[in-house]
Amino acid sequence: MSTPAENTLDDIRAAFAKRGHEGYGEGVSQLDHALQCAVFAERDGASEPLIVATLLHDIGHMLHDLPENIADSGIDTQHESLGSAWLSQHFGPEVSEPVRLHVAAKRYLSASEAGYFDVLSDASKLSLKLQGGPMNPEEQAKFGAERFFAEAVALRRWDDEGKILGMKTPDLAHFEPMIARSLRR
Repeated sequence: MSTPAENTLDDIRAAFAKRGHEGYGEGVSQLDHALQCAVFAERDGASEPLIVATLLHDIGHMLHDLPENIADSGIDTQHESLGSAWLSQHFGPEVSEPVRLHVAAKRYLSASEAGYFDVLSDASKLSLKLQGGPMNPEEQAKFGAERFFAEAVALRRWDDEGKILGMKTPDLAHFEPMIARSLRR
């Protein structure tokens, strides 16, 4: 009989097996992007729950049944909300909240950090437009008061970095012990 942790790991593996090969406008697959982002979080000494959040930040893209190029049709999948809701069933807020906030972090950085918007990829600029564009001052203040503000901004920076064609990374199994340790008990 499987444990809840084994079932969650199986669900994560299945999501990556089903849609991890797909692109999303960045030239790398969903799985390559997730692994690269997690490697960068690990490199920078992030906590295990934040590494797991970074690895799984786009799981919402793999949970819906919309086409991989849906943004080209002007539709925002709200993958951050879908992913966070799913993750919150299995993990605490230290995993689910940075995921929920990583799109808001892009909107925040686009508004508050000179030059940030200019270095976004074309796909990120398109999704930013669909996600509400750069935040206004009121939205920035509200986002800055979020409990997981710093973690969401860190995740966003790894998200922006994790788009390197041909980069070699450990496979998903490398992160599975961290996933298991981060599960809600």
